[in-house]
Amino acid sequence: MGITDDPNHPGLGHGTTDTPGPQNATYLVLAAELRAGGFVRPVITAYIHALDLGGCGAVTHMGLAIAETYAKRPRFYGATYCAGCGKHRPVGERGEFEWISMEPATWTPDGPLEPSPNTVTFNRLKVGT
Repeated sequence: MGITDDPNHPGLGHGTTDTPGPQNATYLVLAAELRAGGFVRPVITAYIHALDLGGCGAVTHMGLAIAETYAKRPRFYGATYCAGCGKHRPVGERGEFEWISMEPATWTPDGPLEPSPNTVTFNRLKVGT
């Protein structure tokens, strides 16, 4: 699996899938200079296909460039891949995935990565929100 910041790359796939299959040959990420700092979410490299959201319960790990793209622009992607069931399924408010991490963190949604009176934790935070 590769990554690119070229939205016209021929190896890119799009959308969700209902049948199992391989990962896309290439995934789109923000260019390195756009990913550099200024994250609105913590950089988390693992998510779970949550059972209570219609998923299979498997944990999937992603590369740093994809995780940084999510941290910079949480709504950049419309779907993500599940290593357990082999499907690309939706992310966002109606998505099936939640971030998981061993590191505690709080932040103000769409704000700086620092504690504030209105912070939330990423426990049970959906991928793509």
